[in-house]
Amino acid sequence: MHGSLESTRLDSQSLMDLEQKTRGLSKSCALLIVIAGMERYAFKGVASNLVTYLTDVVKMSNSRAAKTVNTWAGFTSMLPLFSAPLADTYWDRFFTILASSSVYFVGLVGLTWTAFAGSRSATKTISTCFLYSSLCLVSIGLGVLNPSLQAFGADQLDHDLDKNSELFSGDQKEAKATGKTQFFQWWYFGVCTGSLMGVTVMAYIQDTFGWVLGFAIPGIAMFLLILLFLSGCGIYVYSSGGGLKMKTTTTPIEKILKFIQGRVVKTKKDIYTLADEKDLDAMELELQERPLCNCDDSTGTKDVEAASTTTKGLEEDESLKTVFSGLDNVKLVIRLLPIWTMLLMFAVIFQLPATFFTKQGMTMKRNIGSNFRIPPATLQSTITLSIILLMPLYDKILIPITKRIKNNGKGISVMERMGVGMFLSIIAIVIAAIVERKRLDISQKMKTLPDYDPETVPLSIFWLLPQYILLGISDIFTVVGMQEFFYSEVPVRMRTMGFALYTSVFGVGSFVSAALISVVEAYSSSTGDCQNWFADDMSEARLDNYYWLLALTSTISFVVYIVLCKFFKSSSDQGDEKEEAPTK
Repeated sequence: MHGSLESTRLDSQSLMDLEQKTRGLSKSCALLIVIAGMERYAFKGVASNLVTYLTDVVKMSNSRAAKTVNTWAGFTSMLPLFSAPLADTYWDRFFTILASSSVYFVGLVGLTWTAFAGSRSATKTISTCFLYSSLCLVSIGLGVLNPSLQAFGADQLDHDLDKNSELFSGDQKEAKATGKTQFFQWWYFGVCTGSLMGVTVMAYIQDTFGWVLGFAIPGIAMFLLILLFLSGCGIYVYSSGGGLKMKTTTTPIEKILKFIQGRVVKTKKDIYTLADEKDLDAMELELQERPLCNCDDSTGTKDVEAASTTTKGLEEDESLKTVFSGLDNVKLVIRLLPIWTMLLMFAVIFQLPATFFTKQGMTMKRNIGSNFRIPPATLQSTITLSIILLMPLYDKILIPITKRIKNNGKGISVMERMGVGMFLSIIAIVIAAIVERKRLDISQKMKTLPDYDPETVPLSIFWLLPQYILLGISDIFTVVGMQEFFYSEVPVRMRTMGFALYTSVFGVGSFVSAALISVVEAYSSSTGDCQNWFADDMSEARLDNYYWLLALTSTISFVVYIVLCKFFKSSSDQGDEKEEAPTK
């Protein structure tokens, strides 16, 4: 009896020791989270108030400025789809981060020079060509930097998780899942902190001290980011050693294309597949150009093992790997595409704070006291502020409650988490439509008064706070869930591509938003007496109709998403089924 109690005490102590080890993040993870926050400070310092710069300084119309911002954001978010395969196959992540952040810095310097040249010009005109070139450099730098930085952080995370192997497989799996969730939550916490500082501080500086200083400070932040990243060379974990990676394997996209081409030309009778999808060692062996020996077909296994002893066998093995890897990649894309598509409307709604929400705020009462006027773009800080304040409540209250209700170790699933965020975003856009209708009614009544001010409606800007706060809460659920979802559903060899799939949701969503604005503008301007929904005169614009349209399309996407979730099986679920199959 005493021995049993002592054994239980030792087991409890080992569990406590492991929990203590996995509670904190390593120095390398913490440093990269700080770097990610600094990058968001620089980006939000430019992007959050860019629509104001384009309308007030560059003199664009409201619709053109919104489409420019959305297109630029879409181009920035879509670039990882093209840079990720190169980063996965050809480039070393450390040098990729260093080079892309340098390009990012050059773009910010060019943007600062554009504002400086415009302020010194006698006609106060801005060279749109130079402006677009600078924004393009920022997009290229950011589009390569973001997925590489997150994948580099995931490399550090994997190294930390691999240290904790004392538990049995079930407990170890739960500890790793908790570690991943903790990493992504702190990563997004750092991103939101940088975004908060960028939106609040930079919007005030740009509105008060001008755009030259407003663009120069983000450039300085990027320069400091490069120095800070270089200072961590001694503590990083490098997944593939030093130096640039040479092409030793086919990229995921090339494998998909080769597989499709092979299926069209001829049909193979025997298809080799990995026996265990959860076996990360097999994935790593493929990356290291070692022969995979775990195959479903026993005769095929013998052929591969025999062929690996000769040069000819290695070539045949490489072609076999291309076949089953191509099959896996095709299945991966097809399996994730429906969920990816349903998330697009969430991304469309998330373009509004930096565009039309900001333009709304410019027409509302913004005074605090007699001297201070709230910059409209600073209201975007309530999104990040709500995330920073509510994230701990989510972790300490909601997750334990859902663990008890669902009686599992993780609580709410990633799919459920994204669905909750999508639902909250619909509520936010409905509230935005109601508030905009109220603003328009007050504006129409004010036109009959002799002291009518067309630029300001006597409605406090704080009426916009509920929609911002709800978007922030939805961000906690959906955006963090998306990061974990795409990270978990892709194999190790496509990890950077997984992050690219996440960012591409917002990229394509930005393009969808710009296209939707163009279509709605063309339709509303050509229907007789109906006013353009995006008129430059905000008292005549009908943004409320646009918001109701987004609410309708988002509701349809949400309903389809719920249906898809009923039939979708995650990679971890499929792995569990394979583990349980032999025991039945």
